Amino acid sequence: MLRKENYMTFWEHTQELIWRLKIVFYTLIISTIAVMILPANLSFINNPSSPYEPLVATVLRIVREKALPPGVKLIGLEFISPIELYLVSSLVLGFIITLPVFTYEILKFIEPALYPHERRAMYSFLAYFIALFTSGLIFGYYLLVPFGFAALIPFFQIVGAELYISVTDFYCFVFLLTTMCGLAFTFPVFLILLIKLGIIRTDMLTRSRRYLYFLLLVAVFAITPGEGGLANLLLFTILSMLLELGILVAKRSERKKEENTSLPHFVKRKCKFCNKSIPQGVIFCPRCKKAQK
Repeated sequence: MLRKENYMTFWEHTQELIWRLKIVFYTLIISTIAVMILPANLSFINNPSSPYEPLVATVLRIVREKALPPGVKLIGLEFISPIELYLVSSLVLGFIITLPVFTYEILKFIEPALYPHERRAMYSFLAYFIALFTSGLIFGYYLLVPFGFAALIPFFQIVGAELYISVTDFYCFVFLLTTMCGLAFTFPVFLILLIKLGIIRTDMLTRSRRYLYFLLLVAVFAITPGEGGLANLLLFTILSMLLELGILVAKRSERKKEENTSLPHFVKRKCKFCNKSIPQGVIFCPRCKKAQK
């Protein structure tokens, strides 16, 4: 909510937003150029005769060494494929580096319009989102990607094809599957947010649980197409646990909200025996039934 002491005109808000977005844009450009040019081995600066490998090439090499199955070779189907991959990968890495700056600038832009409890809720949402998204990235990279290649490679043998994969297809498969898994892990945070905003209620989710599980199963097969039953079962189990955890946390938040709204906002008095909040003028505590006077 907007606080009067921090009131600004629409044009002043627009100018501030443009200024902050410029910082984000400049950071993106500088970060992209940096990962494209700067050597991963800092000794190259002192010893130019040592092998030169830019940061983006180092990241691609690590992904290739960790994710590429044995016996599989990468090929460039088009003459400009390596250049496109180099530029796009640099832009993606620059975007990842810029994300903290983007988040900081957006938070600083909206923070003056928030009350303290809204600010705490915003930071809590951001912290849980980052934690779950990072967990999803790790799960997708170290578990789903190997399962994916293990499930797809046998089809090469079935049709009698050699194990050659387009370099663009390989990196797109790894990055897309990892990112989709990271986003899938964050859905409990948005679920709790929708409940806090009053858009949905937990009793609706409880009644529609079987439909939720069906949609969850469809999402799992969309994220991991053709990866085999074990990978799908593993991802479905983890997402189901996150769903139940999200509903449980949302129920607790919903109960607290109902308790707070059932009492007048000015109530600060606590029961002398059980410490429950009670309205002014009420003699008997609604929880322990003991008199306060």
